[in-house]
Order: sequence, then C-alpha cells, then structure tokens
Amino acid sequence: MLDPLRREARALVAAARGIDRQFATVLIATAALILVQLQVGGRGVYWEHLSDTVAPDRRELGAWAWWFGWQGITGFIVPALILLVGFRRTPAEIGLGLGDWRLGAVVSLAYLPLAVVGTWILSDGADFQSQYPHLPLATRDWGAFVAYEALFLFYWIGWEYLWRGFLLFGTAPVLGAGAVVLQMVPFALLHADKPVPEAWLSIVGGLALGALVWRCRSFWIAVPIHAFQMTALDLWCTLRIRGDVSGTGWDALTRALTSGW
Repeated sequence: MLDPLRREARALVAAARGIDRQFATVLIATAALILVQLQVGGRGVYWEHLSDTVAPDRRELGAWAWWFGWQGITGFIVPALILLVGFRRTPAEIGLGLGDWRLGAVVSLAYLPLAVVGTWILSDGADFQSQYPHLPLATRDWGAFVAYEALFLFYWIGWEYLWRGFLLFGTAPVLGAGAVVLQMVPFALLHADKPVPEAWLSIVGGLALGALVWRCRSFWIAVPIHAFQMTALDLWCTLRIRGDVSGTGWDALTRALTSGW
C-alpha cells in the first residue's frame, strides 16, 4: 500500500529538482506581485484607509498616485531585486542596461507619428473618452493633467519591467526567444476590461514590444514608447471632451487644437 505512494513521492521530488529555480521563481513571483498590486495597491485600499489624509481637492489624484506607486514597486523594484540579489544577475542580463539604444531610438522616433495618428483616431470613440484620462479631474485642470502624467511615468516603468524585463529575461534562460510570447499572455489578459480595439491590439503590441526589447536587450526602450502613446491618447481625449469635438478629419483636428484648451 505504501510502496506506490513512496514511488510517487520520489518521482515528484525528482521532477521538482529538474525545474529551473529562476524560471519557477519568476513565474510564481509574477503571479504574486500582480495579486499584491491589485489587493494592496488597489485604489479601494487608498479610499478606505488613506484618502482622509489628503486634501479634498487632490484625493482623486492621490488614488492614482497610490496605484501608480505600487505598480512601480511591484513591477520594477521588487522584480529587479529578485534577479539582481536573489540570482546574482547583472543589469545587462536582465534588461536593465542600455542595450542597443541607437536602434531603439530609431524605432521610437519612427513610431511616434503612428502613435499620434492612431491615438487621434481611437480617441473619437466614446469608450475611450469614458476611460482616458483615468483621472476625470485631468480633463478639467491642466495642472492635474501634468501631475497625473508625471506620476504615470513611474507606473510605466513598473508595468514595462514586469513583462518586458522580469518575465522576459527571467525566463529566457529556459525558453530563449519563446519568452517573447510568454510575456505577452498575461499582459494581454490584463487588458480584458479595456475598450475592445485596445484589448485586441494588446496582443500585437505585447509581441511587438517584447520582440523589440529582446532585440535591443533593454526594457528601457519600451517605457517611452508606451508612455508617449498613452499620454497622446489622454491628451486627445481631453481636448475632445473640453472642446466637445467628434470626428477624425482635418476640421475636427483643427477644432480640438483651437477650442480644446
């Protein structure tokens, strides 16, 4: 009776020993860090426990600062320490170096006009205007808009490193270039509640950004690309809301740029 159980236990232990420690740690830590971000870094925690410590006119901004700050901690600081300290990896090995920054700069500059045009078109949708900027105050107060976007940058560092740094380079010793596909999956799934076009584009965007980071060997290249794209979308949505502008043609663009301020 006990012999079959002992054999299964020994087989289980042998199989566990064959799993790459860094690979398993990165996958488990990624899941745990996402849960911490959602359960501790969530805005509900802020509103329940911290909002009373913030001036009433800045409480909404404080909620997003709480969310952005925790994303920077759980997506960048903790993952980087796991690989740097826990596994003694060098910055270059885990995507923290500059890598091929020249290629990254060329690709970024080539992409910026596409991002401006693409976000202008997307911003005409009611679904996008109801979500962006996430902070409603930013559509009414340019000071709040600037503060919000500045705080958002720390979020992007955490968001991009979790996928295009920690998960990508952390699993690369086992998966090789296949890690580009792996990092796209949770990235896309976390876009499920976004407007439909954005949700589906996250698959393409996740693969494209992952491939670019893999080629350049630096996650930093993904930060300005993603941050610029979302800032442009926030700006277009804000100008449309302020100026009550719809449409995507030249006349709509002119009205947004002249009356949206």
